[in-house]
Amino acid sequence: MKQFFISFIALLSTVPVCAQHVKGEVDKQTEDIALPEGMLSETDSLYLDWISKNYIKLGENCVGEKSSPYVNDSVYMERLQRIPAVIEMPYNAEVRKYIDMYTTRLRQKVAFMLSANNFYMDIFEEALDLYNLPLELKYLPVIESGLNPMAASRQGAVGLWQFMLRTGKAYGLQSNSLVDERRDPVKSTRAAARYLKELYDIYHDWNLVLAAYNCGPGTINKAIRRADGEKDFWKLYNFLPRETRSYVPAFIAANYIMTYYCEHNISPMDMRMPEGTDTIHISRPLHLKQVAEVCKINIEQLRALNPEFKTDVIPGNIQTYALRLPNDKVSFFLEQEDSIYHYKQEVYNARRKSVAVPSASSSGKVYYKVRRGDTLGRIASKYGVSVNQIKRLNGLKGANIQVGKSLRIR
Repeated sequence: MKQFFISFIALLSTVPVCAQHVKGEVDKQTEDIALPEGMLSETDSLYLDWISKNYIKLGENCVGEKSSPYVNDSVYMERLQRIPAVIEMPYNAEVRKYIDMYTTRLRQKVAFMLSANNFYMDIFEEALDLYNLPLELKYLPVIESGLNPMAASRQGAVGLWQFMLRTGKAYGLQSNSLVDERRDPVKSTRAAARYLKELYDIYHDWNLVLAAYNCGPGTINKAIRRADGEKDFWKLYNFLPRETRSYVPAFIAANYIMTYYCEHNISPMDMRMPEGTDTIHISRPLHLKQVAEVCKINIEQLRALNPEFKTDVIPGNIQTYALRLPNDKVSFFLEQEDSIYHYKQEVYNARRKSVAVPSASSSGKVYYKVRRGDTLGRIASKYGVSVNQIKRLNGLKGANIQVGKSLRIR
């Protein structure tokens, strides 16, 4: 399977590329709709930083044209019906609002995501096919995370599929101080496929599944009860939270724009990434910088290929982890494996297994814990030192001492 992992946190710019008067019109049309945080992230400075590191090649036709042609409702309706999908994709004013947003305000972001989609497509489709799910669900991360594996919401959802910590753990995604498998494109995608399948087994309606994925089954069940048992998303619409009402129209529009982007003069970005990648099993502690420096791999690219390692540390002593490398570096890693593990261990693997506690004699310092009835004179006499020495070592001005306090004697 062709698997390229790249962190698109720097690729999701919302810089408008349309004429200013068009932007104003779209903002007025869309100001009352809600999108998940991943689609509205402000990453202009990170985007420029990414450009400066030459991970994106800005071709002459990168963004196509700066504006989108006007499209009649009947054309939108007909195009949506031509998408080979199991999930119902009706057209209405809400869907149009999101299509308009994708083709104007989020136009450049769509160009980025089209390229990101090329990297993740095989992963998404393989997992969805494994669980016999509709392949059009591959565009769900478009509205969840903007195809950014590092995306994190204010509520704590993380990764391409925006798993909350508790839900992620329920589906086998490990999260600790060093590793967050919600960021792992393969593991998180398979977990999401399992979750979507279980939701479908509950509701037997894909629009309700999408809504439940956004706000949780409990909220959907409450809406169904309030609507006297109604189970059609569009009839439940006014009983749902604001973001959930927007979720299904946004999903339909995402399928539309990822299919008909050419009709709106949007061209995918050209990406400079490895021709291919492969994984190596790591069963000892390893730091990504050890790999980067010995194998001569850009550390940012290595992190992009392995987004699940939060601090660059692979805790291979806890369990075996997969390290993803460009194909042309795999054989070199295997040949130099011992050298890589031992490279600057005192810097990158300085975590101590044990630490000796120095005794009073070895440190030369002696302390005494004050008991009830003690005086400085009595303590000084016991240890053969002067009262002035005890006062000097402990910064005491008078003779008063506090019960329970440790005094340095020597």
